[in-house]
Amino acid sequence: MEVLIVGGGIGGLTLALTLEKAGIPARVFESSPEIKPVGVGINLLPHAMKELARLGLDTELSRVAVETREAVFFNRFGQLIFREALGRAAGYDWPQYSVHRGDLQAVLLEAVRRRLGEDRVRAGWKCVGFEHETSGAVALFNSSVTGDDLPPQRGAVVVACDGIHSVIRKQLHPQEGEPLYSGVNMWRGVTRWPSFLSGASMVRAGWLRCGKMVIYPIRERIDEEGRQLVNWVAEIETPRHQQRDWNRRGRLEDFLGAFEAMPFDWLDVPAFIRAADCVLEFPMVDQDPLPWWTQGRVTLLGDAAHPMVPRGSNGAGQAILDARALVDALLRHADPADALRAYETKRLEATANVVRMSRKNPPDAILREVFVRSGDRPFERIEDVIGLDELKAISDGYKRVAGYDRESLAEPGGGR
Repeated sequence: MEVLIVGGGIGGLTLALTLEKAGIPARVFESSPEIKPVGVGINLLPHAMKELARLGLDTELSRVAVETREAVFFNRFGQLIFREALGRAAGYDWPQYSVHRGDLQAVLLEAVRRRLGEDRVRAGWKCVGFEHETSGAVALFNSSVTGDDLPPQRGAVVVACDGIHSVIRKQLHPQEGEPLYSGVNMWRGVTRWPSFLSGASMVRAGWLRCGKMVIYPIRERIDEEGRQLVNWVAEIETPRHQQRDWNRRGRLEDFLGAFEAMPFDWLDVPAFIRAADCVLEFPMVDQDPLPWWTQGRVTLLGDAAHPMVPRGSNGAGQAILDARALVDALLRHADPADALRAYETKRLEATANVVRMSRKNPPDAILREVFVRSGDRPFERIEDVIGLDELKAISDGYKRVAGYDRESLAEPGGGR
């Protein structure tokens, strides 16, 4: 058996490593001519870190990431709404890490090349479709550099890990249409800044209607001043958006005005944004859950299977859980087609629930409830607006649906 992996992102590389640990050969085909760092910050929640630690990557990740210890929620006036411990600080056996997406991808890619071999990862191979064969599947490619056709590649299984604009997803579901815009546009960046609050805090402040910020450090001690590299996301409800592109540059003048009134005592938000190394812009999009992912020896994984809006810090985590579930199924079933159907059965509805929950009631719904109930005004005591038990219930409810509540992770096979 050999598995062909279309896409060299987080999901594809994690799948390659999980297959290698199980003794199943794999090859990775990435459309970019060079696999290089893209994007900005990303979170690895405890269920994802449980799997990455199983792959022996925890030490490497600890060197490049920040171990996040708390989540903190503020209104746009800088008033504290809710604070909760995260990761090991909350009693988990695994940490929660905040990391630059490029650093995470570099750790995964280096491990794939070292363990599988340099020739197992091919860059510049753009997938243009697939074909079925009696005893396998064929992935079709052309060169992303020249546009010329490349030799068809045959494997026992083809797994599409090629993201929200997946070519294979479109071939499986040609009538689906384009990704769905949530009504929220995002501007993202990284800023070199002294540590604030605990130095390991994930901050959410404001609300989408008036402007919401997500802020957390992703690299430690980046210079002689001991500053951190801090990821931030500015999110605003607006009808204006363009197709998602990890590399599209954003403009400060398009969004900074919404945050000029946020010079908090612990962080001057407008000054912090102005000091960014760069600004990227892309829309908050997802897709409705699919009725099925698998056709014969071909299936979907990660964003190709279940793209979700990034309001629960959970997209990468769900791709990592997919990888483990798929490999477990391949080990249990002699027929790869049966294995893919078993994988789909395990993950289809579970991830659909996460997609729906990320739309309706992710952790940042805490900010929505306070915004609505307070009438977007300062409060004397948060308990006059909403009870702390209700705030905790919002956070805990998302953890249960996403599979990283402590009780689920403590069970055999927990988190999957």
